[in-house]
Amino acid sequence: MNQQQILALYEWRTGICFRHPGLGEVPTAVVGVIHPPAEGEHEVRACQNCVVAIEDMRREEAARAGFEYVPGQLGNCPG
Repeated sequence: MNQQQILALYEWRTGICFRHPGLGEVPTAVVGVIHPPAEGEHEVRACQNCVVAIEDMRREEAARAGFEYVPGQLGNCPG
């Protein structure tokens, strides 16, 4: 699967990338959710370059662990 196909698996919205806040508002996708004490739920968003990089890390880890890699699952993991 190429980068554009992976990016197409996500819903994109203008936001701030957690790894590159200095870029300002850019297209981002949800890659996680945090639950700070007494602050409710906050989405962790990443830019396109970071989504591709995180997906690459997931693919490599799946290969090392002998698991099937399924792209497009960032932000859907419990906990």
